[in-house]
Amino acid sequence: MSTTRPYSPGDRGSEAGGASGTPGGAVPAAGGVPEGGVATPTAPSASPAGGGVRRLSFDDQSGVVPLARDFTRQALYEWGWLPAAGADQRAAAEDVLLVVSELVTNACLHAEGPDHLAIMCDRKVIRLEVTDRGTGQPAPRTPHQAGRPGGHGMFIVQRLCLDWGVVRTPDVPGKTVWAELGTPG
Repeated sequence: MSTTRPYSPGDRGSEAGGASGTPGGAVPAAGGVPEGGVATPTAPSASPAGGGVRRLSFDDQSGVVPLARDFTRQALYEWGWLPAAGADQRAAAEDVLLVVSELVTNACLHAEGPDHLAIMCDRKVIRLEVTDRGTGQPAPRTPHQAGRPGGHGMFIVQRLCLDWGVVRTPDVPGKTVWAELGTPG
């Protein structure tokens, strides 16, 4: 299952909030840290075959959902997922962006907002991790009520991802919600 839309994720410019950290949402140079130092790549730019890790801190940030999507979109460009070479690659990139949106939105709605986003990519899997200070346990709403507003975030994550879960560290408040999706091709 994947989301579809008539354009690729990066074709309509940046989303409100300019997560790329550059004026007008411009994409920073590969491996560069956008103005303000928010986006902090922890490894040189790499393709999915070579792997890579990117981290984003949400400290003192507003508009965190579009910020997270723009940050993730930039990572997908650096890793060669975008611009998409075909429909499967475009769908895979859209799925990643949707899952990031859902995880960050859940942190906003149920956990006082996210603290960090980490994106890791290797040959077969992209892993997304959203850390927050919340005590709740994310789970798809049961039963899922497709026609009702709200309660669809973790259902979407469960449907799109290979696997997902929650990690808690003893004596550290909060949790990390992680999700893994298959890489295209």
